[in-house]
Order: sequence, then C-alpha cells, then structure tokens
Amino acid sequence: MTPDEYCQQRTAASGSSFYYSFLFLPADQRRSITALYAFCREVDDVVDEVSEDRVARLKLDWWRHQVALAYGEAAAASGGEAPHPVTRALVPAIAAHGLPREPFDEIIDGMQMDLDYNRYDAFPDLRLYCHRVAGAVGLLSARIFGYSNPATLEYADRLGIALQLTNIVRDVAEDARRNRIYLPLDELARFGVAEDDLIQRRDGPTVRELIAFQIDRADQHYAEALALLPPEDRRAQRTGLIMAAIYRTLLAEIRGGGANVLTERTSLTPLRKLWIAWKTARAR
Repeated sequence: MTPDEYCQQRTAASGSSFYYSFLFLPADQRRSITALYAFCREVDDVVDEVSEDRVARLKLDWWRHQVALAYGEAAAASGGEAPHPVTRALVPAIAAHGLPREPFDEIIDGMQMDLDYNRYDAFPDLRLYCHRVAGAVGLLSARIFGYSNPATLEYADRLGIALQLTNIVRDVAEDARRNRIYLPLDELARFGVAEDDLIQRRDGPTVRELIAFQIDRADQHYAEALALLPPEDRRAQRTGLIMAAIYRTLLAEIRGGGANVLTERTSLTPLRKLWIAWKTARAR
C-alpha cells in the first residue's frame, strides 16, 4: 500500500463530512488535503483511543518527531527510522504548497490539551483549543486550496473554529460520558446547568437554552468567516465552503430538533451530505 493509498483509506473509513468536500478537488490537491486529514486522524486517535496518559503523551511526542522528519529537521538523528506513511504523504504536500510547520505543531498542541484539560473555565480558553485543533487545520487547508488575498487565512482560521464549535455542540453527550465537558463552565453556571446534568443526560429547558446559546455562537463564527473570505478567493476555497454548508445544515437540524443533544444525536445521511456538497460546488 502506498502512502497516498493509506491516507485515502484512512479518510474514507472515518465517515467524516470532510470526505465529501474533497471529491470536487483536482487530483493533486485531493492527495495533499487527504494527507493532511489523515495526519489529523492519526494524532486525534492518540487521544481518543490510548487510555494510558503516559503512553498517549509519548505517542504525541513521536508525532512531533514525525513532523520534524517531514521537514527534514530530524533526519540525522532518526537513526534510519522509517517515516510513517502519513509522514511520507505529507512531504510532497509540504513542498507543493509551501506549508509552514507551525500549524502542524499547533495541531499536536491542541491534542495535548485534551490530555491536560477536560474542562474549560471560559470561552477564551476553549477558543484557543478550537484554534489549535481546527483553526490551524484551516490555515493549512487554505494554502492547499490556493489563495491570493492574505485575508483568506483569517477566514480559514475562523471557519475551522466554527466547525469545531459545531462538533462540540453535536457531541456534548458523548464527550460528557468520557468526562469531557467542552462547554465553558462559566456559561453552565450562567444558565443554571450542573456538570452532572450533562454527564447523566438530564435534558431540560435550562440545558436546551445553554445549547441554543452555543449554536448561536457557532453560527456567528460561520457568518464572520464567510464575511472575511475575499471574493477573488471564493472559487479556490470552495472545499471549505462545502464544509461550512454541511456543518451549518447540521447545526440547523440540531436547532430544529429543539437543541436536544443529550438524548438524541443529530446526523446527516451520506446522500444528503453529497447533495449539499454538489449543490455548493455548483454555486461557486
């Protein structure tokens, strides 16, 4: 199996909405963005699937070393270590699109935050997390898609944060079951919601008001992101626009269901995602 085939398999197997947005890219860009997404899946799985904290931290350090290998900064010290298939797939993507190293390190920093924290006191703390695990991905993605106006990078960061906020809203119950509460604690207190309400899935008016507030914030981030995207770069950035359309539809579905995320999990069918992707691609 080639590195590109490994990344393609990793992406398709995830069932993520991102897969549908990649379908409309030229082959070279699709290979690069698929390698980036596979990297994100690999480091995310370290946190989600490795139960022992020490082992998870060692694995994240190993991925930091893989990033260094991709940038040719650790070859002498590698002792002939064979790079991971994702690392090998990233090397041509880095060269082709001039991808900077810092966002890769930030992504790993964000994953490490999941080992360091399972609560966030206020939104500025959560926003930093969202920037690292998703905004940084947006910055790399925007370079792969191509842009001419530097303002597009601001759009990409803001869009990444919006996508992550949507994930947080959708996954409140699942995350709470794993003793992770991403909703800011000061906002829980403001709406009169206890942590245990989320953990025990006690749905009620105060919880739904809290979730509706989170939906409004995520939707505001989408609106701000789209307002930042320069017209001359809209065509190049259509993959991000497809993602925004799919995730905003999901957000609207959650709102339409009464903001009930504790006893119901809202999702879109693959066919609906494909329809939204096709319709959005045709409109740009």
